[in-house]
Amino acid sequence: MRITSGCSAELHPPLMTRMARYRHRVFVEKLGWQLHCRDALELDQFDRGDTVYVIAQNEDGEVIGTARLLPTTRPYLLAEVFPQLLNGAPPPEAPEVWELSRFAAMDFSGPTGSALDQFSSPITTGLLQAASRCAMAHGAQRMVTVSPLGVERLLRRTGFESHRLGPPTLVQGHPLFACSIRCK
Repeated sequence: MRITSGCSAELHPPLMTRMARYRHRVFVEKLGWQLHCRDALELDQFDRGDTVYVIAQNEDGEVIGTARLLPTTRPYLLAEVFPQLLNGAPPPEAPEVWELSRFAAMDFSGPTGSALDQFSSPITTGLLQAASRCAMAHGAQRMVTVSPLGVERLLRRTGFESHRLGPPTLVQGHPLFACSIRCK
């Protein structure tokens, strides 16, 4: 697995396109999220010039995982779209706190390509560790995220210290929660 990270201006345009197509395949086609997409590319208002991407590729250059890192000093997903997951607390806003979003680790060329694979594969562990190191390189001490409940098991299994920022909440029929993850 090869990991590449950087802002969109630092990454090759074909890689950015492959990443956006991969996100569409994972989040829209596999997970059924209702997202506004054009040309089967999943990008939203949080994909900006200061957004940092962590992209995993296999030996053939196919995207097999992605993570998006956003500074909490600018608009980000948890604060803008899912503040109800914070149980009334204000959204984190500090240079040492970054948001981890659009995290996916599914190898569609692998044996199953199941949506559940993203919680148990070596790609997941490697991508999570790479995202944490990348966030730390940008000054983060913690990451916040909006996630399905299975992510808690992943974090425990991979040795990440985390805690819930509020109780799980049903959003479009899916139990989601916000959590804080100590970078390591």
